[in-house]
Amino acid sequence: MRAGRLRHRITIQKLAETVDPDTGARSKDWVEVAKVWAEIAPLSARDFVQANALQSKVTARITIRYRPDITADMRILHGDKIYSIAGVLPDNKSGQEYITLPVSEGTNHG
Repeated sequence: MRAGRLRHRITIQKLAETVDPDTGARSKDWVEVAKVWAEIAPLSARDFVQANALQSKVTARITIRYRPDITADMRILHGDKIYSIAGVLPDNKSGQEYITLPVSEGTNHG
């Protein structure tokens, strides 16, 4: 993957349990996993029609360098947008060069 395509700075977050040190109350909150460079590509008209045919809410694909710690339970922040990760797809060659994340805008958990 050419680095020039990775021109968007994104933040990857996961939902984690936190404990208030004063009250001991437990709550869940989004915490940063990493800031990475990514390519964000909206679905083409053809891809969008196919996704709708499958009842998918996927609206874009985000591609990043391979990371073994990314899961579909995480979310991505880019500017003022929040993306939910619908899946983690490894590259076709080695499976360890980059990953593609089909995403939908907005968060459906947390």
